[in-house]
Amino acid sequence: MITSNIDLGTNVSIDNDASINNVKIGDNTKIAAGVRVFGSPKHQLVVGKNCYFGPNTIVEGYNAQVTIGNFVSFAQNINLMSGSGPNASETLQRIFPIIKGEVHLGDHTWIGASVVIMPNVTLGKFCIVAANSFVNKSFPDYSIIGGSPAKLIRILTKEEIEKLHE
Repeated sequence: MITSNIDLGTNVSIDNDASINNVKIGDNTKIAAGVRVFGSPKHQLVVGKNCYFGPNTIVEGYNAQVTIGNFVSFAQNINLMSGSGPNASETLQRIFPIIKGEVHLGDHTWIGASVVIMPNVTLGKFCIVAANSFVNKSFPDYSIIGGSPAKLIRILTKEEIEKLHE
C-alpha cells in the first residue's frame, strides 16, 4: 500500500491490497481490496465519513480536486477521474486534449458497478447512478441517472425525498 500525505479519521478500514495517497478520509469509511484512491500534493482528495469503496475501484484526483461527500457508496469496478486523454501521445493531444476538471459527489450518492465518471462532473446529494453508466455531465440532487452517456431517468418523488429526511 502506497501511503503519503494521508489524513485518516477514526475507524477507517483499508484492505491490505488497497492503495491510497494524498487523501483525507472521514470516520468509518471502508475501502475494499484492489481499490486505488489518490490525489496529488496539490489536490488532496477528500472523502467524507461513512463511505464505502467496493473492490477494484479507482478514484483519481491527481489532476484536479475530487471531493466525495458523506455516506457515499461505490460498488465494484468504478473509475472516477479528474483527468483523461491520450496522455502518452502529444500528437493525439492536438486533436483530443487532456481534459482536467474537478469532480464532486454529494452526500448519500450511490454509484453502481462498473460506472465511469469523467472530469468536470458534480452529482448532487442522494444521486443514484445505474450500473455500467458513463457519466460525463452533472446532475442535481435526488437524480436517478443511467446509460452511456448517462441521462436523467427521473428525480426522486416528493414522497421519497420526505422519507429520506424523516
